[in-house]
Amino acid sequence: METAELKEQLKKQVVEFLNLSTVNPADIKDDEPLFGEGLGLDSIDSIELIVLLGREYGVDIKDPKEGRKILTSINTMAAYIEEHRTK
Repeated sequence: METAELKEQLKKQVVEFLNLSTVNPADIKDDEPLFGEGLGLDSIDSIELIVLLGREYGVDIKDPKEGRKILTSINTMAAYIEEHRTK
């Protein structure tokens, strides 16, 4: 899967998996922060994203500090998936 295709898929999955009904996947910028002032996700959302990455891509994130870096943006998530994917 191409990186651009992976990023588009991730945007759709984030919106669907987190039930972000007011967010259009196309409006999420690749480098936009997912937490805080960016998309506004919270710590519960981070746990759900870790579950999503494990289930959909076989990526296992055990260290919370590492998870914070990985879940910074669509770019960081895609890069981590491409490097560690098992599915």
